[in-house]
Amino acid sequence: MRLETEIYSILKLLLDSKMKNLKILIHKIIFLFTLAIIGLQPGMAQETQLTIVGNTQSVPGELNMNQLRSVLRGEKLRWDDGSSIKIALMKTNTAVGTDTCKKIYNMTGNELNKYFLALVFQGKVKAPTFFNTVSELESYVAQTPGAIGVSQNSSNSEIKIVLVDGKNQF
Repeated sequence: MRLETEIYSILKLLLDSKMKNLKILIHKIIFLFTLAIIGLQPGMAQETQLTIVGNTQSVPGELNMNQLRSVLRGEKLRWDDGSSIKIALMKTNTAVGTDTCKKIYNMTGNELNKYFLALVFQGKVKAPTFFNTVSELESYVAQTPGAIGVSQNSSNSEIKIVLVDGKNQF
């Protein structure tokens, strides 16, 4: 409904403005028409529900959001049992990767890549392992002791779902 309202208001503005801002109005109409074609409405981009997955060894079953951010930012390097933390992320150009950047890191994909490049260059952390598909990420997490990753709607029985603030998705 919002899309029709936007189009109506633009058309009304076009008629009322007597062509003063014709170029701007045409751009808005084209933009809204494009959104209508691809099925989106302004301000209604879909976000992916994220699930934190961990290897069955060493990774705790629950973390709060601050603990999770500390782990995934490379601030915490070892689990409580002393084993090394290995971070698995989706590539930043994927839907899960983009939402991970926003929800966990509060960064864009480019900012996240630069962030880890700087930490690795300084010798502070090992780079996360990035994946193209959720199944590749989950397979890595299942096979790598101490691995933790950001996935979506996992049903892989070989990995642990890590609750974040008591929820299995956010």
